[in-house]
Amino acid sequence: MPSENPSPPAAPAAPSHAPTAWAMLLALTAGFALSNAYRTVAAILAAPLSHELGLSPQALGIFAASFHFMFGAMQLFMGIAIDLWGVRRTVLLASPLAIAGAVTSALAPGYGVLLIGQALIGVGCAPAFLACTVFISRHFPASRFAAVSGMAMAIGTLGMLFTGTPLAWLVQASSWRAGFGVLACMSVLAWIWIWRVVHEPAWEDSAGARKETVGEAIARFGSLFMLPHTWGIVALGFISYAAFISLRGLWLGPLLISRYDFSLVQSGNVALLLSLVALCGPMVFGRIDPGPRHRRRWLVACTLVFAALFVFIGLAHNAMANMAAALAIGFLSGYLILQYADVRSAYPAALTGRAMAAFTMAMFLGVAAMQWFTGAVASLAQSHAVEPFGPVMYSIAALLALAAVAFVWLPAPPKAAALQS
Repeated sequence: MPSENPSPPAAPAAPSHAPTAWAMLLALTAGFALSNAYRTVAAILAAPLSHELGLSPQALGIFAASFHFMFGAMQLFMGIAIDLWGVRRTVLLASPLAIAGAVTSALAPGYGVLLIGQALIGVGCAPAFLACTVFISRHFPASRFAAVSGMAMAIGTLGMLFTGTPLAWLVQASSWRAGFGVLACMSVLAWIWIWRVVHEPAWEDSAGARKETVGEAIARFGSLFMLPHTWGIVALGFISYAAFISLRGLWLGPLLISRYDFSLVQSGNVALLLSLVALCGPMVFGRIDPGPRHRRRWLVACTLVFAALFVFIGLAHNAMANMAAALAIGFLSGYLILQYADVRSAYPAALTGRAMAAFTMAMFLGVAAMQWFTGAVASLAQSHAVEPFGPVMYSIAALLALAAVAFVWLPAPPKAAALQS
């Protein structure tokens, strides 16, 4: 979150410093990439975890949700920490918890300790993408926010590549514990990179200026929810990203293995391809951002197409059709960057950082809630001798449709409402 006395953006004031800003952003996206890897391991680890620990679909949903719940719940505190101590210090202090969580997960003797490890990882990764978006808002012009954020999100999506074929191969050759061990080592390397590269001279120069107290920051964060247009933004954010991550991060592997008898490595290959497609989406949508006049209409249309694709996966019992729909979902997930651009334009500059924190919190609490909910749906379907993947996909589609309705029905930001009238 930007402080109450933000310094001028570095990029327009001193163009010669742009390469430095890009280098720092690249290091920060390494942490975001690891965050993406951690949040999508369940798609590959679901089958071996179920086999070794005897986990039900609902237990798997809780396993996947525990990371996202802690990640989302910590956004308020990470946003305040970024305001008070800056991006560098916040990331460097939080990230070791992700390393500790990965080690705990790798050594977990049972399900309970595994959940503790996932919770630690969630806290350690909590500032990952927020740090990138705040850094971009401070160091790049507002007109380039969507494009630069799209590139950062695309680079961060590279973390999902590890949780495709490479993780499937590693688990098949060794065990699911080795996957967490490798992620812990990669997290150490990312921490060292950030420690060596990321600095915020503009923020440090203004450190003597009066900054908010923690109490003031919490009060200002809470004041966002007194603004009527916040609720539509939060409603859409709560569901849209959760839909993609619930497919890529939890249900894709089990669906391919159970419905079509794919091997673990074959399902990993599909996950890898989906991640590559998802990498392109943010860059494309960041480039074609229609601007504030039409952006909210695009968000509604993309959400409804998203819902239709999930219905299709539920209905079409054909492996190629399901994979094609999953790839389409992966590419279309890039429209999330338009939601960040909508948040960026919906609030005054002094509230932009905390608005992004609120939106990110809604996204990841939404992922936790959806993974828990879809796990419960799958368990209920199995208890009635029904194949679980259809009900899971239909429930995701229904939530997406409800989110689109809420986004339209709830108040729009004043500027957007004026443009639409």
